Amino acid sequence: MGSEREDMEPVSFPLTVGEPGRADAVLAAALDGLTRSAAQRWLEEGRVTLGGKALKKNAKLQPGDELAISPPQPAAIDLIPQDIPLDVVYEDGDVIVVNKPVGMVVHPAPGHPDGTLVNALLYHCKNSLSGINGELRPGIVHRIDRDTSGLIIAAKNDKAHLSLAEQLQDHSLFRLYHGVVVGAFREDSGTVSAPIGRHPADRKRMAVTPGGREAVTHWQVVDSQNGHSHITCRLETGRTHQIRVHMAHLGHPLLGDTVYGNKKPVPGLAGQCLHAARLTFTHPSTGERMTVEAPLPEWFQAVLGRYGLE
Repeated sequence: MGSEREDMEPVSFPLTVGEPGRADAVLAAALDGLTRSAAQRWLEEGRVTLGGKALKKNAKLQPGDELAISPPQPAAIDLIPQDIPLDVVYEDGDVIVVNKPVGMVVHPAPGHPDGTLVNALLYHCKNSLSGINGELRPGIVHRIDRDTSGLIIAAKNDKAHLSLAEQLQDHSLFRLYHGVVVGAFREDSGTVSAPIGRHPADRKRMAVTPGGREAVTHWQVVDSQNGHSHITCRLETGRTHQIRVHMAHLGHPLLGDTVYGNKKPVPGLAGQCLHAARLTFTHPSTGERMTVEAPLPEWFQAVLGRYGLE
């Protein structure tokens, strides 16, 4: 059973370049979830123009350049809508914000063909999801890891998706996470500004690397007790595994993170102790500044209690 989207009209939109770089890299960075290869395909198909002229993928762009982008019309989605319960925190005709549980994968991938948030959204929203990210990730604007719980926003139409993507690019889409890490910090707060890319020896992992993409995380200590710290992290950028990589880089890996921290699992934790608790964004249609929150889940509160943390 597929979800047909052939009745949708392609959407053209402008994009102002913020940082200099190659056209394919700029496009991929501007539209979160759009891969470099997909950006190159759009450029090769003449879907991105500057001053009315189609750009080549290696064209050099400068801040202030005004691009015109015509994404391809979304294809039919070959995914099965599944009646999976969702904790919907907010919903209207443009966006839906869900409190994702630990263990749920956001979109289909090898090893996870169904049972994902996308399958659940397809059932819940019917045909109302943006198609910009392609048939396997309809509506998805940003992602959180399978074993991270908390808020994720999805777009119900392409115009809403583009608005949210621009907010991600200019850092006006505000995301606050709570986490428990190993060890105590010397300072009460700080900022990690360290580029993240694929690990040079293990392609399944990410790492702080000179050739990586810019990544900035602001952290603050809520409480430290018994060799552990309860922290909050605010993301400026949204790189894969960003908080996990940055905390490990500081020498304070997230509790339960068997990829970037101690390889031994922590009893009572499915993975890293991390929860996306607050999301602030500008509504794509009304322009209203909105904040939604998801309280700390019971399993997170249990961890705090175990280590005597507030």
